[in-house]
Amino acid sequence: MSKRIVIALGGNALGSTLNEQMTAVKETSKAIADLIEAGHEVVVTHGNGPQVGMINEAMGALHDIKPEKYGNMPLSVCVAMSQAYIGYDLQNALREELAGRGINKPVATVITQVVVDENDKGFKNPTKPIGRYLSDKEIAECKEAGIPIMEDAGRGVRKVVASPHPTDIVEIDAVKALIKENNVVITCGGGGIPVIKQDKHYKGVPAVIDKDFASAVLAQKLDADSLIILTAVEKAAINFGKPNQQDLDSLTIEQAEKYIDEGHFAKGSMLPKIQAALEFVKSGSGKTAIITLLEKAKAGIEGKTGTRIIS
Repeated sequence: MSKRIVIALGGNALGSTLNEQMTAVKETSKAIADLIEAGHEVVVTHGNGPQVGMINEAMGALHDIKPEKYGNMPLSVCVAMSQAYIGYDLQNALREELAGRGINKPVATVITQVVVDENDKGFKNPTKPIGRYLSDKEIAECKEAGIPIMEDAGRGVRKVVASPHPTDIVEIDAVKALIKENNVVITCGGGGIPVIKQDKHYKGVPAVIDKDFASAVLAQKLDADSLIILTAVEKAAINFGKPNQQDLDSLTIEQAEKYIDEGHFAKGSMLPKIQAALEFVKSGSGKTAIITLLEKAKAGIEGKTGTRIIS
């Protein structure tokens, strides 16, 4: 049965450098095309952690060299730039993959603004890792300069910025119109450009929105049947990394909330994925969220693998 699916690509689907990205999107497009070829209507979102960090650092370096010529580039603009260049590679790779299968569907990237609350507590407590992992020297320099940093899921230390919760999507009507005209839409890249609403104006703010939460809001507003959140493991698990690790095939809302309370899911890793999945599933009866690997996306929709969260 045909479904409307929002698929949220993780960092492993895009690579960390421009060359890696150009290679990665070709494989990523195969998994997306599998869903489209099976008759599903697919909307794509993606992360931008390495990319927006790279842009932010590059623009900061330019400012340091010639501050009179290169002003400080707002983080919201860096997010917009990352959306455009990731979307450029991804839409071309997906269009080519579909054409190779004899599927004539246009693919379009929407530079997307996502609304946040200016009083969101996230602005007072930066938690979203951005950019590359830091050396010991860079860690010391950040501490001296008062730049927020944190350990990222045991893999190293990175800079962190505010991560307010998304509440609305400015371009949602444009996304709906493109879907209606048979386009595959890439939207809410990197969680969207974070903006606050000021009367009729939207103002960018220095933050990065978690792409899984933005994807959950998008899926709700599109009345999607399923939300697929892709990650580096085939299934979520409790007691992860321990001898008694237990992979999870399916979770009810109540079970997921219980495991969250017991601390089974790592912050900055699996926890936001589970929380975003819950937000979507709670939005209506019959909604299903699936957490799995990129190459298992189609099998996940078919109920053959992944962790399914159901109402």
